Amino acid sequence: MSVLLMCFIGAHTITPPTFVPIKNVFDLERDAKALELYLQDQKDHKEFCPQIKWEQPSLSIYKEMLTSHLPKGCKK
Repeated sequence: MSVLLMCFIGAHTITPPTFVPIKNVFDLERDAKALELYLQDQKDHKEFCPQIKWEQPSLSIYKEMLTSHLPKGCKK
């Protein structure tokens, strides 16, 4: 019985991962486009301007602004 109680208590003390549900198809499409831009920027930076120091913004920034965030002069 004490093992069962410990398992029950342990299961409730583990915090679940943060999950933000997708509200609709538009959100899913926006998130997919943001991820596409994020990955393309990584690839383009390596290919076109690895000599330029650049810290890529987080994916959440891409979700807010659906544009490339490459440094100026990187890709023409």
